[in-house]
Formats: sequence, structure tokens, C-alpha cells
Amino acid sequence: MVSPERTEDRSSWAGTKFDRSVSMVAWGLNEELIIERFFDRAFALLSETVTEFEVVFINDGSTDRTGAIAEAYAKREPRLRVFHNERNLNVGISAQRAVRAATKDIVLWQTVDWSYDLRHMRIFLELTRHFDVVQGVRPVPIRLLSYIPIIRSIYRVRTRSDTLRQAITSLGNYYLLRILFGVHFQDFQNVTFYPRQLIQSLDLSSTTSVINPECLVKAKATGARFLEVPIGFLRREAGVSKGARIDFIIRSVIDVFRHWFKWGRKLRLTKRAALKERIYRVSEPTFLDEEVIVLAAPLFAEYR
Repeated sequence: MVSPERTEDRSSWAGTKFDRSVSMVAWGLNEELIIERFFDRAFALLSETVTEFEVVFINDGSTDRTGAIAEAYAKREPRLRVFHNERNLNVGISAQRAVRAATKDIVLWQTVDWSYDLRHMRIFLELTRHFDVVQGVRPVPIRLLSYIPIIRSIYRVRTRSDTLRQAITSLGNYYLLRILFGVHFQDFQNVTFYPRQLIQSLDLSSTTSVINPECLVKAKATGARFLEVPIGFLRREAGVSKGARIDFIIRSVIDVFRHWFKWGRKLRLTKRAALKERIYRVSEPTFLDEEVIVLAAPLFAEYR
């Protein structure tokens, strides 16, 4: 587990590249309209912020040109590593395969439709020197009324997804996870920065989008120190989101309860202390060290 350590003033690294290696992993099904754009954005961002990196992409049994486009891109960009599922295996299996394939120090994943705003990537990476896991949350504007749970939920609905239906589905899933697993994360579906050794050590079994909450809960149970940072949602530019399809929703809900009965109940009882340990948040600077506050200062504007 990473121990908090003092760092120099932010000006000492501003304009420099992060000196630990990074694996960005992703997966996609029939995303020929946007997959090349995803690679362009990923390599532009990582080239700007990181000295050494790779992009790992799992083609999850696509029947369109997604796989061919990815392979063609990899021929001209050797830092792209492409793997193919012979048939569609769903998000969870693809995520597990991508995580196992990662070889760099820090592992994060981004959706192929670039759903999350990583313009503060350099700060997020620097914060991994202070915390084991840096977890993105969709920021809620800080207002007096936003401290009331119901009002805060209304703010979340407005900023969570591409459509109202997707937003309500996402919010319902969020509260179900909080109630069952007893971990008070402010977001279960966002970009998360893990040490590779930690995430690869987790015993993962989800086959659906519950893979992200499973990683968070099991990492928290190890005693890892978490920091939540604001990472906003970005609307899809092209293609069709799969997450709001009724079959995906049903499978995810079933998966939530399956995991609750399989390991969630036991983990909540045996690792209660670790699960209840404080989750540090940029939105609650009172609890942060001075060095972290200085580092995270540009992020405060995300809560306006």
C-alpha cells in the first residue's frame, strides 16, 4: 500500500511528463464509427502526459470493421496491443482480459466513446503518489441544497449519461450497489487509476459492467487508500451506447445480486473496518494534506 509522501510544489513538475509507466485499457463491440478516434485521443493524451505507456484494446467479438481498424492502427503504432475475443463475451470478461494483459505501473480504463473527461490527467497521475487508488466521480455542483441527498441525486441525473433513461438506470444501479456492499463511493462507474500489482491481485469474476464496482469494493477491502477526484461525463459523439439496452440492464442487476450472495455479504462482514475507512475526496479538502490540496487546486473549479 502506498504511503503518503511529501512532494515538491506543483510548479516543479508542471509541464513535465509523468515518470511512471501507464497502461490505458479499453474494449469495444461494433465500434467502427469511433474506434480510430478513440485511439487518436488516447495516444495524443498519453504522449502529452506520460513518458512510457501502452494502450490495450480488447475487440469483444465485433462483427463490423472494429477489429480490422484496430489491427491496422497497431501496425503503425506499436504501443497499441490488440486482442480479439472470438465471440462477444461482454464487458466483464473483456475487462478482466485487458487488466491481465497490462504491463505498466498504473492501470486505468476509458470507454471507447471517451465518456469521461481526462483533461486533468497529469494531476490525476501525480495524485497516485499520495493515494493507492485515484477514483473519478462525476462532480456535483457544491451548493447549499446539494448536501441534501435527494437534491444531490437530481444533480447527478442531469450529468450522468447520454439520455434521461440511461441516467436514471445509472443512478438506480449506484444506490443498489451502495446499499448492498456498504461502501460509500460517490461513483461506481468512472475512470479509476490503480497500481497494476493491486488490480491484478484481485480475484475478479464479474461478466458484466459490475466489473468496475467489483474492482472498487475488493480493492477497498484490501485497505487501499482512495482519493475521489472530479471527472465529468462526456456525451457520446457517434455510435450507439450498449449500456441502456434492457438485456444489459437485466444481466447487470442479476450480476449485482449474484456477487452479493457469492462474496459481497461475507466481505462486508469480514472486511467491515477496511470498507468503512475514510474515502478521501477533493470535494472535502479539510481532510487532505496540504501537499494534496496544492496539487488538486485546479480541480476545485469542477464543483462550481
